[in-house]
Amino acid sequence: MSLASLALPFLRLLDPERAHHATLLGLKSGFGPCGAKDPQSLGVDLFGMHFPNPLGIAAGFDKNGEVPDAMLRLGFGFAEVGTSTPRAQAGNPRPRIFRLDAEQAVINRLGFNNQGHAPLKARLERRQKRKCGGVVGVNLGANKDTVDKAADYVTGIECFEGLASYFTINVSSPNTPGLRGLQNRDELSDLLGRVLSARQGTTPVLLKIAPDLVPEEREDIAAVVLESGIDGLIVSNTTITREGLVSGPHAAETGGLSGKPLMALATEVLADMYRLTKGQVPLIGVGGVASGDDAYKKIRSGASLVQLYSALTFGGPDLVSAIKRDLAAALQRDGFVNVSDAVGADIPLG
Repeated sequence: MSLASLALPFLRLLDPERAHHATLLGLKSGFGPCGAKDPQSLGVDLFGMHFPNPLGIAAGFDKNGEVPDAMLRLGFGFAEVGTSTPRAQAGNPRPRIFRLDAEQAVINRLGFNNQGHAPLKARLERRQKRKCGGVVGVNLGANKDTVDKAADYVTGIECFEGLASYFTINVSSPNTPGLRGLQNRDELSDLLGRVLSARQGTTPVLLKIAPDLVPEEREDIAAVVLESGIDGLIVSNTTITREGLVSGPHAAETGGLSGKPLMALATEVLADMYRLTKGQVPLIGVGGVASGDDAYKKIRSGASLVQLYSALTFGGPDLVSAIKRDLAAALQRDGFVNVSDAVGADIPLG
């Protein structure tokens, strides 16, 4: 067990937000463990980049780009920083993060709290000067008080192009009023058109969607994605549903639910989007991943890459190595030479 994992019980004694800040401080101070070299079976070539393994740290963990390289050293195949908005914003009032220990779940209503584009850009520029390797994506959002929210995403593209390995257009957080409305067909088509027009180079642009979409909404999103030429989808963000998923003192808190209870719903939407896009659009599966079996299920349901965040709250940093070990074993057991061979294995496209 690593030193960082030994600290987990002490972090759990803290308020969730204080525990998170303490974790970031520890990682910045060099206390994170170093992962072992990944087997070739876990390597993924996608978006013109090489990922040493398919497991990434999801957006929300490192909102301001303070520790992407620490997360890569820990053993993640890629890191996504943000969500970043053009202007700094404090987010919603505290308390705004709630642990649901029995369900290994988290509810948050943070509200895109972050330092804004400028500090993140400065950190990524310093990282570039140090010639740090690895895939680091930037998750973009809109300020709460922005009227033309699509303009904020355009600003993000213009700010971080040349610094981000890829962009994520986050229109699926439930904690910014009006944001999820950008998933509607007409609004989404306009947004993606403006974002792709703003892009000067070929940096991949991905769209992150909510799990709380009815079949007609999923069909509309798939159609827009295929028409727009966007590079990929991240499925999915947190859910606002509760019934049958969680119980206990925090179950009634407003905000997005993540963690184990989200696994089934997020994977259902992932499989549906894989079918609707006919396997032509690379997908990143996120939501409820807490084991190698979970990651494998996402891959067999259509995900080329997988992300997690909430599971670290309960499993600690050693979970990363355990997931990769068990995923490699599952691939070998089922006769797959590489992760890419297993993508969509459970989803017929005929």
